[in-house]
This record gives sequence, C-alpha cells and structure tokens, in this order.
Amino acid sequence: MENKRKNLKKNQIVTFLITVAIVVLVNVIGSYVFTRFDLTSEKRYTLSPTTKDILNDLNDYVYFKVYLDGDFPAGFKRLRRETKEMLDEFRAYSKYIDYEFINPSEGTDASERNEIFKQLYQSGLNPTSLNVKNSDGSSKQMVIWPGALVSYRNNTEIAIDLLENQVGLSDEEALNASMQNLEFRLIDAVKKVTRLTKPNIAFVEGHGELGEEEVYDITQSLSQNYNVVRLEIDGKIDALIHRTQDTMRDVSAFPSYDAIVIAKPTQPFDERDKFLIDQYIMHGGKVLWLVEPVYATMDSLQNQESTIGIEQDLNIDDMLFKYGVRLNRDLLLDLTCAALPVRTGQMAGQAQLEFFRWFYFPLLQAASDHPMVRNMNSIKADFVSSVDATTSANDVEQIALLKTSNYTKVSGAPVFITLAMLRQTPDQRMFNTKGKTVAYLLKGTFPSLYANRIPQEIVDDQATDFMEESKPTAMIVVADGDIIRNQIDIRTRRPLPLGYDQYTQNTYANKEFIENAISYLVDGEGLIDIRSRELKVRLLDPTKVSQDRVKWQLVNTLAPILLIVALGFVMAALRKVKYSKKSSSKKNTDHHEKE
Repeated sequence: MENKRKNLKKNQIVTFLITVAIVVLVNVIGSYVFTRFDLTSEKRYTLSPTTKDILNDLNDYVYFKVYLDGDFPAGFKRLRRETKEMLDEFRAYSKYIDYEFINPSEGTDASERNEIFKQLYQSGLNPTSLNVKNSDGSSKQMVIWPGALVSYRNNTEIAIDLLENQVGLSDEEALNASMQNLEFRLIDAVKKVTRLTKPNIAFVEGHGELGEEEVYDITQSLSQNYNVVRLEIDGKIDALIHRTQDTMRDVSAFPSYDAIVIAKPTQPFDERDKFLIDQYIMHGGKVLWLVEPVYATMDSLQNQESTIGIEQDLNIDDMLFKYGVRLNRDLLLDLTCAALPVRTGQMAGQAQLEFFRWFYFPLLQAASDHPMVRNMNSIKADFVSSVDATTSANDVEQIALLKTSNYTKVSGAPVFITLAMLRQTPDQRMFNTKGKTVAYLLKGTFPSLYANRIPQEIVDDQATDFMEESKPTAMIVVADGDIIRNQIDIRTRRPLPLGYDQYTQNTYANKEFIENAISYLVDGEGLIDIRSRELKVRLLDPTKVSQDRVKWQLVNTLAPILLIVALGFVMAALRKVKYSKKSSSKKNTDHHEKE
C-alpha cells in the first residue's frame, strides 16, 4: 500500500514537471513565432492584409483619444467594447498604437462641460443626443460623442466618427453598421494621419463642367485627404503631365495629378485637350468620367410643363469607345426611383408640396460584387443613360459598378419629358427591361486614341513623350454627371451635403460612391476592400423578445438553480454508492481476517 502511494506521488510530480516544461516551451516558441487564432465564423477579428501592412510600416506612435466612456445604453457599450477590441488587435501587430477612452461628460461643472463639448465640435466630432429611460420610468437627455481624435507626431489631429448616420437605419442597425466598419474607419485614420504628402486631385474645367458651388461638399470632404484643385487644360502641354530632363536627351514624364475628375461637361472637347487627356492616361493617370450623352435638366421644367432630352456631342465618344465603353443615346426610366416635390397649393403663406415618383430619378444599385459598391445603399441619379462594354480594348478589364432596377424603361433620344406623367398611373408593362448598367470600372493597359494617327515628327519628339499604349492604370465611367452634384439650400443658398435631398430629407449614398471611386483610383483596392467587408450581425427579434420575455427570464433564473440542485442530488447519490461499496468491502476483509 505504501509503495502505491509513493508511485502515485512520483507520477503526479512527473506530470507536473512535464506540464511546466510544455508551458515554458510554448511561451519560448511564441516569443519568436507570432500567430493569432480567430474562431468566429466570419473571421471578425482577422485584420486584412492591407491593415497589417499599414501597421507594420509605422515608425512612431499613433494616438487615439476615443470619447466613448461613461454610463451608456447597451448599444453604445457594445460599440465601445468593439472599438477597444479592434484597437487591441491593431496593437498586437504594432507597438506604435496607443489609445485612451475619455468621458467628456464626467465633469460636474456645466460651463466646463459645455466648453469641452465646444472644443470637440470644433475639432470635427459630431454629438448624438439620446433619450434614456431611468429605472423609475423617467427619462433624461444624454449627449454622446461617438468619435475619436487621432494624432501622429506633431501633425494636426484628425477627427473620425465611429457611428454610422444613414437615413432609414434604425438605431440598432446603425450601431451594427458602425461596428462592421470599425476596421476601415480606424485604419483609414492611421493612414491619413501618417501620410507625409497628400495625393493631388484635379477637377477639370473649361468645358462647361459643374461649378465650385455645385461640387462644394465633395470637394471639402476630399480636401481632408487630398490636395484638390480646379484645372483648366486649355491646350497646355504641361497641364496634366510633369516632364523633367535627366540628361541632354532623356526626358522623364509622369502625371502631375494622381487622379482627375471630369464632372458633367456640357461643351465639346477640342482635339488638343483630348490628346493631352489621352496622354495623361497613357502615362498612368486615373480619370473619373461623369458624363451625360443626353442633355436634360430639371431647370427646363421650372416654368413649363415639358422639355426635350437631346443628344449631347462632347467629342469624347471615340476616346471612351477606344478605352472600352460606349455611352448610349438614351434615358432610363425606373419604377424604383426618388420622389419629386410638386407644388399643389398654398396655405398661410406656406407652399403645399406633394411628392410623386419621378421615373427619371432612378435609385441605382450595385451591378457587381466589387468592393467599391458592395453593401452600398441606393444612389440617386438624375437623367441617367445606359453604358455598354466594347471589345476594342483587349487588355482592359471591364467591371460593371451601377445599374438600374429590373423595372426599367429605355427611351431613345430625343426624349419627350413631361410633368404630366406624374398624374398618371404608370403602365408597368412598359417597364419590362432588366437592370441597365450605367457605370463601369475599366482597368488594365489602354490603347491610345491617337496611335497611328499623328505625324511621325510628333511621335519622335522627346518633349512630347508620346505613348501608344498606357502603363497599367484605371478609370471609372458614369453616364450621369449629377451624381456628384450637391443641392443648394433653397432658403440659405448654401451647399448641402452630397446625397442629401432637402425635399424628401433622404440621404443617398452618392457621397460614399464618389469617395470610394477616388480612393480606389488613388490608393487601389486595399482600403476599399476593408470598407465593404461584411460581418454577420445576429440581431434579436424584437417581437419575439417582447412576447417571450417572461418565459426566458424564468428560464435564465430558475434553470441554473435547478441544475445545481440536480447536480447536488447526483453527487450525493454517487457518494453514497461509493462509500457503501467501500464499507461492504472492508467488512468482507475483516471477516476473512477473523477466519
């Protein structure tokens, strides 16, 4: 019996030493080999390769001041927890990530608290007001600042909103969308604040393009990340391409701008400007084309019942056809469309408006699963045309981005447009065309429109640096110029946010699409892919929660108690059986010894 105890003790010591050795060995290996395990089905906590690359390239601290601390409702507590976990993931890949959570409302002095709120607002953060119910049934107003200020070295702090504010989303959906976009918002802030030089973006003008006031909002938004200028080409050879002479003979040429935007031109491009844009593309330049092959505006319907949509010759059809798309001379009507306010009377000095579906304002949706448009809300178009892919560019990939719904009607130009259709019930049999593509992404190696078309002396001129085939590059073509145009407030005459409709008070995804397009052209797919990442959100059914609340409260309260009681009875029964066997065995042993 004594030997058995010694052997048992020896085995326990050996087992303990082996366990300690394994733990030490695992820690030693872990100090040299870094790995993390994500057991969620959608890999919620697995950072994208782009995020890891940005974090690994850091060489100084990026500091986050997150204003999500305090006694919040459950949804905001969850947002706080998810934000902290994401920052901890960042920190796991870079020692240069640091953060703190701050409660801007913790001060008891009202004037001091208001001063803090004012500073946060001036820094670019936006507050959210909530009505929160107390335990006694009363309610109180709570101001939450769901955002962060990010700084790097001596750079100016940049503000980021952590809460999605999309019209049409419930509070729960907005919070879940916010958590889904956390990785993008945080790593995008890291990239912005650590960027030493901003990329250059140019809005081309001189061909009747949209004016500064009409693109004011998107210009201000882009200016946070890019140097944005307005540029008139005017036939100047160095307008789009910068040339340097390395030696007496060698000339190096590269684009002066990372991307250019051509927003709703209404006048034809002359051949010289076309040539300069073509060569800008050949040298690797990126272009966002927002052009309309049919001219039609709501301004024409302000004082009259009807107007005509006519073909618009911009003298760029041959360029776009060569690059891979054809703009069709038509207008698309869609049953899935935005509303148009119509004045039906006046009461007490106030105009009475009634809203009607206006089929010339289709609500566009994603035409593919490309990261640029994946998971995006509807985009409001205004007199849009269809676009077809061509086969003229063999080395160009053509990816459809936006389309109308499956209840579309195609009207070839000239198109008779009348407000009388607002008062008529639409014949749905006429809207029998499947979704028509209105925007394409083109990427690859483009052929020059001017290959084999210009004199040899120009080809041989090193100052021109003519190229017949482009470097790998990309462009986006949208058959609607108004997609980038913001409305002007009818009372204050100030520009409104892009995508916001002041009449219906709906906000569409126009701004998000333009920002995605520019980000893709300038930075590539990496950040866009993060932005469009989809995480499964497992929401509770509020109806079932309400109906079965008492049942589940009883289950959650009584089930653990009953389980513990049942386990107690089982353990007592097992103990009784165990010791009754030992007692019986001992009696038998004593009986044999007596014999």
